[in-house]
Amino acid sequence: MKTTKIFTIGMLAATLTLTTACNDDFLEVQNPSGEPLEDYFKTDAHLQEALVAAYDPIHWPDWGLSQYNALNIDAEIMGDDFWVGGSNKTDMQNWHMLFNYEADENNTLSSLWTVDYSGIKRCNDLLKYLGWADESVSEKNKQSYEMQARALRVFYYNMLWHYFGNIPFYLENLTAATNYTAPQMQADEVYDQLIGELEEVIASNALPMRWDNANSGRVSQAMCYMMYAEMVMYQNDKSRYAKALQYMQAIISDSSYALNPDYADLWEESGEWCAESIWEINYEDGNNERGWSSPLAIGGTVLPTLISPNSWPGGDGWNSGADGWGFLPVKLETYARYAEGDVRRDATIWDVRGVSYTERYQDTHLWLKKYRPQSANNADAGFDGNLNYNNNLRYYRYAETLLNAAELLLETGGSAATASQYVNEVRQRAGLAPLSSVSKDDVIEERHLEFVGEGKRYWDLVRTGKAATVLVPDTYGYRTNAWTPNKKYIPIAQAELDSDPNLKQNEY
Repeated sequence: MKTTKIFTIGMLAATLTLTTACNDDFLEVQNPSGEPLEDYFKTDAHLQEALVAAYDPIHWPDWGLSQYNALNIDAEIMGDDFWVGGSNKTDMQNWHMLFNYEADENNTLSSLWTVDYSGIKRCNDLLKYLGWADESVSEKNKQSYEMQARALRVFYYNMLWHYFGNIPFYLENLTAATNYTAPQMQADEVYDQLIGELEEVIASNALPMRWDNANSGRVSQAMCYMMYAEMVMYQNDKSRYAKALQYMQAIISDSSYALNPDYADLWEESGEWCAESIWEINYEDGNNERGWSSPLAIGGTVLPTLISPNSWPGGDGWNSGADGWGFLPVKLETYARYAEGDVRRDATIWDVRGVSYTERYQDTHLWLKKYRPQSANNADAGFDGNLNYNNNLRYYRYAETLLNAAELLLETGGSAATASQYVNEVRQRAGLAPLSSVSKDDVIEERHLEFVGEGKRYWDLVRTGKAATVLVPDTYGYRTNAWTPNKKYIPIAQAELDSDPNLKQNEY
């Protein structure tokens, strides 16, 4: 269900200044009323404004700061299901270089670094302002705002940790006394900090398992459970597998969550925030302020434009002449991986073989259907429609809960029968016969088929040790390099290295 509440649109994007590492001015906050910050951020309404501002950067990555970084594409280009595409190898050259494991300090995910540190800065702002709250702010609300901000801060750091690993880490905003720099922690140290923080948020029980529809988009207890499982599984932190399993089973036993009966319906606008949705990043085409000259303003997403065919002739719900840029064509091998009768294939892959349009680089005539453009999805955009589709980004959903639980059961010596039951629930929805027993490899393969195009596959290959044997040169001559362990963390951008001489570059 689409919501038009404050977590679809970041109302304070224009009042709180963007974070970058290149200029001390990013730490200055301009007060909406001109009065001292200590006087402004006292009331419940004004603290909620700061909270909305902390949420806002989750919408920015797809386009902003002169770079496209849709979160699912950034991960998928390094995996084995898609080509990069575009007009040629210099179109989004950083993606092509990441795809071939040859990225460098000038071709990396530079804007993602800035987006996530912007979010961290805004979370730190709110946590500071909470100390100024007056008596009109209830203790319950203060605790809720605190835990939402802390969970969001973990989310932003989690993104940086996954991609860059060894990153500057701080929980209070930087000052002139520290030359606006923070110590760079090793990836394992970052993990230790984040997982402890997330455990405190979860233990507070301040967040509901599921918010009501009017508040869809806020971080919930279930979202924190999913982030926790994702992190401990990626870290292979077996000491916390039992706790992660407990959290997955808490979601499974909660009546608020269930598999959507129809897999294809998940990706329709009507499927947003259904019972399977644990967390989505909201986008809205109506009342958009986002445009090519104002990419961080409220509105929709450019993702459908990025991943669709160029010069579409019309049909299948998309008007003639619609603007697609041809990124992320699906590999023929990905299509063939699905068994006949697996309903996920045709719900995941938009097969337009036989349709004539302007082909772009690496074009297969197979596209990601989950986020494909439809004219109805940007019909309410007042301008710059190709930047303002209303497709929410599905980030965590209940199918992943089931597959996480199955894997964790197998890893902890739990019930193999229950693990099989969880996997078979996912398979049954896909129209496939049940498995009598499952192995960890079975679970990983089910994840592969279930989450194509959702940005999960690459991380699964890395954490399970399969990346070095799967992510190898292809027979087409597109990927000529193999993934190696030193590619786990991508290069830090040159601008960041220039701004802080103490930053050490990741090996690449």
